[in-house]
Amino acid sequence: MITADNPQAPSLTAAVADLEQAVAARDGARTEEAFGAVWHALQHAPADEGARVGPQLAALVPDFPATAPRAMLALMAGACVERGADPLACAEPILTGVREAVADALEFARRWQSTGEDDLPEADDAIIDEPLLSRLSGTRAEALRLALAWTSIDQWQPPALAVLCRSPQARRELTEQLAEWVDQLWSLERHDLKCLAYALEILDDEPLVVLHRPSGAGFELRIGGIGDNFQLHTLLAHVLIGGGHLPGEAPAAEAVGLALDQKFDPAADFGGLVAYGAFNLAAPDGEWIWNEGKPSDIPVVENRRLLVLDQQPYERSWNVGRFFPMLEGSISLTRVLSAEEAQAWFRHVRPGR
Repeated sequence: MITADNPQAPSLTAAVADLEQAVAARDGARTEEAFGAVWHALQHAPADEGARVGPQLAALVPDFPATAPRAMLALMAGACVERGADPLACAEPILTGVREAVADALEFARRWQSTGEDDLPEADDAIIDEPLLSRLSGTRAEALRLALAWTSIDQWQPPALAVLCRSPQARRELTEQLAEWVDQLWSLERHDLKCLAYALEILDDEPLVVLHRPSGAGFELRIGGIGDNFQLHTLLAHVLIGGGHLPGEAPAAEAVGLALDQKFDPAADFGGLVAYGAFNLAAPDGEWIWNEGKPSDIPVVENRRLLVLDQQPYERSWNVGRFFPMLEGSISLTRVLSAEEAQAWFRHVRPGR
């Protein structure tokens, strides 16, 4: 397709078809050239064309060797999801690639540390040289694959988020063990994997029992698509205070809308609009559930996540919005517990300090 902006740009559809043919023919030089053409065409293609070719690009991810720019191919497929491509159709090859890359990065760390060197290198392509590869056991090709996984993990986050934040089915069916592995890699403190870790633990249609310690009241709710506990805190105040079930000041309607499903432009000026804390979120054992955390941090008791609301020890406020702007949140009050039911749940709660 010839465009006014770039008269030399090929059609994205044609470029993707050429890449498919090059990969099928196992023609390395042609694949490299076609890959560059797709990358170039994607910058100029209209959104609907990107949406159409997204599944085709994602389907090619497993056919790219791990030592090729597989993460960049997934990145292009993820960009197409952001333009409207079916996220579920793109999810399996992208998330399989993420899983393999994370497993290889963990293996890189294991082999590195097995040499007696505790300090892991930074995740930077500049570290990859012959001395580093020779330090890892196995063949050179294997060492190169592990080193590239170690340095490319950040590139896998955007495509993973593109599908995870748009497809509950992908979150439900295609993430087995991945959250645990990502947490392990994140704990090594060489990769910033907070967004991926949080996306992998998003709760969907999750029952939640909430106990308000000062009043003894109890509630059953259902939550979904909530990225962090700042967002959860705002929505709890909206439902319980705004619904007239607990005392306090309900959050502003604009803050609630931005915590649920209102389109959010990070560059927009909301006139200094912030959300204010109404409670102190706590686990049944008394440990705080931090606003910076995620709803999956809330412990499960008798097949229900059980959250305790205490009085705030100090005032809190935070910027309005959602941790994942593209992910719509949901919360609903299923029912108010009877005094007897609430008391039965309070038996699982350590008395207040």
